[in-house]
Amino acid sequence: MLSMSFLVTFIWYCRRLYGFLAQLLKRWSNYVQRKLIRNLSVLTEVDLLGYSVREWKGETQQAKHMREAYEELFWSCHIKYLRQVRRDNYCVLRAVLFQIFSQGIPFPSWMRERDILKLPEKLLYSQGCNWIQQYSFGPERYTGPSAFGKLRKCMETLKTNWIEIIATKDHEERGNICNTLFSDENKEHKMYEAIKFIMLYEVVEAYEKIKNREEPIHSLFSLLFARDSSSDPLSFMMNHLNSIGDSLCLDQVELCLLGYLLEVKIRVHRLHRFNTEEFQVNYPDEYRREWNEISLLTEDDRYYHIPVFRT
Repeated sequence: MLSMSFLVTFIWYCRRLYGFLAQLLKRWSNYVQRKLIRNLSVLTEVDLLGYSVREWKGETQQAKHMREAYEELFWSCHIKYLRQVRRDNYCVLRAVLFQIFSQGIPFPSWMRERDILKLPEKLLYSQGCNWIQQYSFGPERYTGPSAFGKLRKCMETLKTNWIEIIATKDHEERGNICNTLFSDENKEHKMYEAIKFIMLYEVVEAYEKIKNREEPIHSLFSLLFARDSSSDPLSFMMNHLNSIGDSLCLDQVELCLLGYLLEVKIRVHRLHRFNTEEFQVNYPDEYRREWNEISLLTEDDRYYHIPVFRT
């Protein structure tokens, strides 16, 4: 009788403990989920027209113009939703890289032939670009001799996560990986700095080809070097690249460069240019047929969101 009473008491305590642990696990899961959502730099889908009505209230000419532009996207371009992207000076890099990862787009062809981890070493030692010590990592400016090691870590972060994405064939699982990755600010910033450095590497390569009169280069480099502020790789880095992530976003020439080096056609819907020939533009405007396409949406050429298509 005593043993039976002990058994009943033991079972009762086990049930209480199980209930307590289950409640604790549920609270922890909710906390993690809330924290993940709060830190997400690319939010979940929202209805496009609902968003436009909330963002552009009133009867001013600009508000009407923007609502009409959103309606055009909804009815003519089959864009039914959008994903808001955090508004900072990494915004366009984030919007582009998120789509590359969420779609499982592979490395560009040139990147499969070379180890991107060796690019900082190649520029520093093989091509004598010791001025890369003046490279700035977003708001962290002029890191000096430590720039080389920091760049290598950035390249490792980009390569490691991109390899994981390519290996993930299930769309839902890939989406979960993206949500986790794009809620980790430290990893995000390293990947964006890696992309910035690859842009610099491509500019140096093009500049050397021009100097040595080698094979023809893409027309975008002629536009880039024609600017007084980026007439050579050093001035491009100092006057443009170093400020991206800190005080500047990418301009249209740099957006062309981004699409070119990643081998994606970046189609941008520019709502403030509605009813003009510049409403929908491609970066770069010269691209190969086999390149993947990603789309962006902007109201001001500074901050970008991700349009979601439904037919």
